[in-house]
Amino acid sequence: MNTQTAQVDDLRLIALPSAVNCTEMFVRFSLAEWSLREMTDIATQLTGALVTAAVDAADQKNPGFITVRLRLSGESLVAEVQDEQATVPPQLAPGFAEGRCGASALRTGGTLVWCEMPLPSGVKADSVPLPRRSRKKNAMAPQTTEETAEVDPEVIKRLLSGLSNGGLD
Repeated sequence: MNTQTAQVDDLRLIALPSAVNCTEMFVRFSLAEWSLREMTDIATQLTGALVTAAVDAADQKNPGFITVRLRLSGESLVAEVQDEQATVPPQLAPGFAEGRCGASALRTGGTLVWCEMPLPSGVKADSVPLPRRSRKKNAMAPQTTEETAEVDPEVIKRLLSGLSNGGLD
């Protein structure tokens, strides 16, 4: 993570076709949490394409892991897909993500492909609010009361006796 990265979220998946759908849900959730819903269509399209390339290149008999990462950095949303098994970065189509993309082999093994999307006008990564999570009361949850149950001493005695005998009679 570089010094400009304000927020990051990632998801580790197995390089199978289902990873594309999981990626779409992950991107939609993350952007909703970051209040960037207007970027959902382009971000799911580009990130899905990166994941599809990783899945297509994977050994279907022994698929490895991929990590899908979203970063808010400067004035951009950066989508990255790290493929742990790939040895050669995939070729990206000319003009993919309007040229704001790249691919490289990692020193630690595997590859990294990324694309950068500009944030909406006037938005900077450090001004995107952090998600706020609060406990919500479940309307269906039973209300707890402070009633104490009557304890039958005979039941406790039999329970303790059974436990001390290893449960055998």
